[in-house]
Amino acid sequence: MAQLIKLQDYISRYEIDMFRYPSQFIRLKKQQWNKVKLEWEESSTSQVKNQKLINQTIEKHSFFQRLKRNHITEDAQNELDITAFSKRPNSLEELKQDFLDRIFEFQMKWASSTVREKSYIDKLFYKDSNVKYFLQRFPDTYLVLYKPIFKLKKAPVEVEIVIVSPTTTWLITILEGEENSVFLGSNERFWIERNGKQENRVLSPMIELDRMDGIVRTIYSLYDIELPIRKVILNRTGYFDFPLVPYDVELVEKRNYEEWFSSLRKMSSPLKHMQLKGANALLQYCQTVCVRRMD
Repeated sequence: MAQLIKLQDYISRYEIDMFRYPSQFIRLKKQQWNKVKLEWEESSTSQVKNQKLINQTIEKHSFFQRLKRNHITEDAQNELDITAFSKRPNSLEELKQDFLDRIFEFQMKWASSTVREKSYIDKLFYKDSNVKYFLQRFPDTYLVLYKPIFKLKKAPVEVEIVIVSPTTTWLITILEGEENSVFLGSNERFWIERNGKQENRVLSPMIELDRMDGIVRTIYSLYDIELPIRKVILNRTGYFDFPLVPYDVELVEKRNYEEWFSSLRKMSSPLKHMQLKGANALLQYCQTVCVRRMD
């Protein structure tokens, strides 16, 4: 599960220590998954007559209790308050999804609070399918900035998605419309979405990509970050028709989506120092709005 290091302008745990929390998250997630999976397997072989007993057994080993036993840092203990499974999953796949959903809630907390401060997160982000997509479908070593607001010399600028992997910085803008529609690309300010006989004008995604590219390259140059930058226009539901696409832009659509997606998921490289340095540099220029915690 990728790590959400910045969500819009909310205070992030990763802003406090970018070089500690990513590895802590990976270690914590692995520990909890191994225990939850073992617990589920053991309950599968036992003759349990009462569903209530199953729920009590699972609750007994909730994430919060495990943290105390594993001596995770105090701030993680205070903030990781994820409820146990309400019922026993029927399959391993269901167990995995339940587990990821609870880790997702955990990630949202880390992306909107610290021990001393918190931000009031818009509940719509919990229902944003793209947030879950980038977090739940990519490796633990991928660091995600979702719609961050950068502030350099000019006014604050909100961009779309920046993912810092161990080897590459991905700048992603999503351009999706009707199922199987075709986006006609050009170097003009507007593109055309064609679906049958219907046509709609949409703002060129190249504008957003160029803005993100300029911001990230400027920050990287200030901190001597040497990390390749790749730009992607993502369309999982349709197609592109853009013969003269710039050499540094990838068009990911229905015909090549699985190949692109699989290549990213197969990334097995561990966290790298340059990656963490790059992510930390980006966070230094992100706008943050928060208040002191009263508790």
